[in-house]
Amino acid sequence: MPLSFVRGSVRLSVTSRLRAWLLLGLVSGVSACDGRPPPEPPSPETPCPTRPCEGEVAIRPEGSVRIAALNVHRLFDTVCDSGRCGGSEYEALPSPSAFAAQADQLARGIEMLDADVMLLAEVETQAGLDALKSRLPEFPHGVLGETGSTASVDVAVLSAYPITQVLGHRDRTLVRPNGSTTRFSRELLEVHLDVKGKQVIVFAAHYRSKVDDDAGRRYAEADATRDIMTQAAARSPRALVVLGGDLNDVPGSPPLLALELNGSLSRVAKDRPDSETWTYVYSGQRQAIDHLYIANGAAGTYVPGSFRAAREGGGGFGGSDHAAVVADFLPAP
Repeated sequence: MPLSFVRGSVRLSVTSRLRAWLLLGLVSGVSACDGRPPPEPPSPETPCPTRPCEGEVAIRPEGSVRIAALNVHRLFDTVCDSGRCGGSEYEALPSPSAFAAQADQLARGIEMLDADVMLLAEVETQAGLDALKSRLPEFPHGVLGETGSTASVDVAVLSAYPITQVLGHRDRTLVRPNGSTTRFSRELLEVHLDVKGKQVIVFAAHYRSKVDDDAGRRYAEADATRDIMTQAAARSPRALVVLGGDLNDVPGSPPLLALELNGSLSRVAKDRPDSETWTYVYSGQRQAIDHLYIANGAAGTYVPGSFRAAREGGGGFGGSDHAAVVADFLPAP
């Protein structure tokens, strides 16, 4: 008899999906027992037991929302906007077949996450987002945080649920620790969702990279994000408010500490071992630079233990050089 995947009140056959989960690390990152005592069975309180054996399946609590984030790694379209494309130039110019192959690979990975909401980074134009949507009918709603810059790699949101409002914050003046001003590297995209009558607000972010580093700008981005999310939570105290994306810094760094100042936001991966939460390999070092945060001032909650970093092969996911991060959340009752 095939195993069943429990998603709310819907049960789907998932023998093949379970095998994929075990490979990708979504069921705690291991594919079989290793001589340790058998783990506790999954339950709404422990939806992802620490080390499940093959044949077990994670159970999502009734009414939960699964939110995932992935830096898709330079999803450029087939039009050269800058006039300088391909080779060593910044703007890639894939052939139509290469563009389709990248979109296919990303869509297959995203489908495996079984998320309700995807927060994406490094999508160049609407053509890239549309290519993913056309391959992912489970996400009928989507929005791109287009900055309007030539060959920009922007953030985006895909959702299984209707979008009720979209806000951008890139024009906000940010202040570095040295007092100089800047703004968000990409759009800080705020998207309001109607999840079966419950309000969910997600923020998709992609902070300043460490190439030709400007650490002060990344700190300013985090400091402003905390303020913006805190205000959103105050305006919508019954909402679930979640931030996700490539924040380009590690736990304990000044930017992430700025997000967590005064307990305003919580990094949901902190209840998982560091060995399981890394998302990127830089100079041979595993680093957690892609994150999910929840605003503590609103009513939604994180499902403890549900955070996972999904990886394939050398550590990336869906053809990207980044792992995906995924967790389950409960909107307010």
